[in-house]
Amino acid sequence: QVQLVESGGGSVRAGGSLRLSCAASGKTNRTYSMGWFRQAPGKGREGVAAIDDVGVISYADSVKGRFSISKDSAKNTLSLQMNSLKPEDTAMYYCAADFPVIWAGPKLGGAGGPNYWGQGTQVTVSS
Repeated sequence: QVQLVESGGGSVRAGGSLRLSCAASGKTNRTYSMGWFRQAPGKGREGVAAIDDVGVISYADSVKGRFSISKDSAKNTLSLQMNSLKPEDTAMYYCAADFPVIWAGPKLGGAGGPNYWGQGTQVTVSS
């Protein structure tokens, strides 16, 4: 089992920045794919960014050039630096681990989705 705990969400004006962090604990001796997902009210869950088990990084088209994902394997943490935030970035953001890094438009993770999820952290961007 892997436990994931997010932090760093909050409210910001459009154009601002936030940094999300995800602390992993439990069976972290294995290298998992990890990533960030988000879900806005009334919308489906979508992928934001991912790092696969060999370190290849990928992003949703909607955040390319604005968001940056990074992983510190020594500290078992995953981060998401979000710059130039837009109101449409408003959502609950979730850290996740152990999933196929397969993108289908904004969808990420294949049919089964991640095996491990954090509890989520809210990001609100006002215009």
